[in-house]
Order: sequence, then structure tokens, then C-alpha cells
Amino acid sequence: MKIRALEETDLEFVHQLNNEYSIMSYWFEEPYESLTELKYLYKKHLMDDDERRFVIEDDGMLAGIVELVEINYIHRNCEIQIIVKPEFNGKGYAKFAFDRCLAYAFNILNMNKVYLYVDTSNEKAVHIYERSGFEIEGTLKEQFYTKGEYQDAYLMGLLKRNWKRVN
Repeated sequence: MKIRALEETDLEFVHQLNNEYSIMSYWFEEPYESLTELKYLYKKHLMDDDERRFVIEDDGMLAGIVELVEINYIHRNCEIQIIVKPEFNGKGYAKFAFDRCLAYAFNILNMNKVYLYVDTSNEKAVHIYERSGFEIEGTLKEQFYTKGEYQDAYLMGLLKRNWKRVN
């Protein structure tokens, strides 16, 4: 199991994930993106410093993606996002990729804080994030529209000094 930089050859895999309603509803995003649009965005952001995208891979199989986005080098913070294909859930892929991506954020990019948004009703994800050291910093009321209604979301954050205690 490993994470590696997203390559253009991985875009068809990402395209499948981005068009799956059950997956994208957790990201509070519309499950709609053309492959052409995805390729355009990939090329447009290829040299950007404000994001890092990784593929979760195991023995040549693509299990998901984990991303650092909105990287802010002045304030030393960024958002983390993860998607694991449903057939790989419960097998340790999310924890592995999450841990590796956090290590990258703190040790390579020298971030002071990594944050994320999570649906308040997604207790399983909240538990996983708390085990990694994230704390709920606030509740955003009716922040996202998904599954036909507005959803509250937690803003969760992890400071580098607290991450060091967990790891």
C-alpha cells in the first residue's frame, strides 16, 4: 500500500469517483464532471503550489485519492480531503493514506494546521478524524446542500504540535 502523486493516466479513475453520487455527497459536491473538464483542470493546476493530489494504490489497484488543497504558505494551513472506493472501505486504506498525507503536510510542506469539513451526521468519519488527532473547532449551520437538503458540517482541525503527540 502506498500513496503517490496523481498522474494524468489516473484521471479516468478520478472521473469514476467524481461521478459517483454516494461518494460525492460526502464531499458536498455535485456528482458531475466530464473527463474533458477533469483533464483541463489537471493541466491547468499541474504547476500550482496550492494543492497536492495523491492516489492510494495497492499492488497496482487504485483504491482512492487523498488531497491537500487550499494550501496557504503564509498562514501555514491547508484542507485535507479523502475518497476511498467503497469496495476498499474498512480495510485500513483511509487511515494509511490519511496518515501519510498528514505526514507530508507537516513534515514536507511545514504546515502548522490541517483542517477538514465533515457532515455532522457522518459519525464514522468524525471518529476516524478524532483518532488522528483532529478536534471539532465549530459547527457550520446548513453549510452544504446534499442529498436533497442542507447539512450542517463540522470544521475540524489538527495542529502540528498535537499531531506530533498522536504520532
